[in-house]
Amino acid sequence: MENLSPVCSDFAACQARALRAHELLCAEYGAPFRFFSTKDALSELISALLSHRTRNQESHRAYQQLRAQFPTWEAVRDAPTEAVEQAISACTWPEQKAPRIQAVLREISTRCGGPCDLGFLADMPVAEARAWLETISGIGPKTSAATLLFSSLRIPAMPVDSHHHRVAQRLGLIGPKVGEGPAHKLLEAFLPPDWDAQHVYDHHEAFMFHGQKCCYFHSPACGRCVVLDQCPFGQARLNKTATITAE
Repeated sequence: MENLSPVCSDFAACQARALRAHELLCAEYGAPFRFFSTKDALSELISALLSHRTRNQESHRAYQQLRAQFPTWEAVRDAPTEAVEQAISACTWPEQKAPRIQAVLREISTRCGGPCDLGFLADMPVAEARAWLETISGIGPKTSAATLLFSSLRIPAMPVDSHHHRVAQRLGLIGPKVGEGPAHKLLEAFLPPDWDAQHVYDHHEAFMFHGQKCCYFHSPACGRCVVLDQCPFGQARLNKTATITAE
């Protein structure tokens, strides 16, 4: 992605820009947004693992097929890996995700001493709950945040997907070489500490929608962007285009 925005080194300025962008994008896309999921935390975790590098429609179908074939997560854990792989064949890389999901379920069962719905995470501080999940192999910051925020726990942990990440980079909130994983802590630091799950969800969804509907990877629609006045990338891009046109 072309880098036309500087890295914001002033935390207060970055935070003000992030919160102003939040305000404008929430107004543009109609926040507050309704939570799309009512799954318990363990089910949301498995759903998140299935969604990696997979379109929502395919990962949803894989999840539904998995639930239809196995009555419990313990049954998924203990099933032949080939059977799990077949059940989730609608998603990308089922041959990798099947053993990974089973390994995660085994680790959680070991830690909990048996069946576990992860409801106890609601009693932990957000950072501690995320750390508990992320020390399990195969669970990164996006998956841990999605599990806590999207599930019925409604814990205010912020996931950063590719769209959210791209918008944040172009706004100059993170540097051009900061990946999605490290971006979680940097971007979460800008959020007010008293925000509840709805505020955090609205923030993520608004940034994600903007990446999907305006701030495209290729040919972003900077001319109609509601956060253009906050966006060094967009301003530089339009100025560059105007200079080329004038020449």
